Amino acid sequence: MSNIVDPLVGQIAARIRTERERRRWTLAQLADASGVSQAMISRIERGESSPTAVVLGKLSAAFQLSVASLLALAEGTEDDTDAVVGVRRRDDAAEWRDPATGYRRRQITSPHFPAEIAEIRLPAGARVPYPAAAFAFVRQVVWVLDGHLTFHDGDAVHELDAGDTIELGAPAERVFANTTDTACRYAVILTRGARP
Repeated sequence: MSNIVDPLVGQIAARIRTERERRRWTLAQLADASGVSQAMISRIERGESSPTAVVLGKLSAAFQLSVASLLALAEGTEDDTDAVVGVRRRDDAAEWRDPATGYRRRQITSPHFPAEIAEIRLPAGARVPYPAAAFAFVRQVVWVLDGHLTFHDGDAVHELDAGDTIELGAPAERVFANTTDTACRYAVILTRGARP
């Protein structure tokens, strides 16, 4: 299923452009900082291409934001106070789907909540790597809800089953991998240590 028709893709495009312009970066500067080509960034900003989880990780790292922060900001604006409290129905929460792996991410909390919580569904056989810079300025816990997750934290590899958690330390290259033949569902809970 293509996610180009998903309204969240347009919101992500606008947020990436906003974050780039807020820093007064050119496309070339963002490309240098992220390792993502100018052409790809341009297509993403125009809403012509849906970024993969890996590309989002690289872009968020360049902005010194977590992927969760980038997606939460894409869903709403920092000025939006209507969604601060109250019930948020599952059907009202946007779900982003990685076009490369089928990885699905649903932001549980609004950008105003002091902790960011996301629910991730990682399909069988999927592998999503993130650069160390994507974990700067955050404290993070990964909590496996269903299935099995092989989690690479730098050189360490952790095999996590339902109910297991891992609290992450200093930024390192990390890989979320599902080496099984069934889906894995986990939650990512993070707090920001210092705002870039």
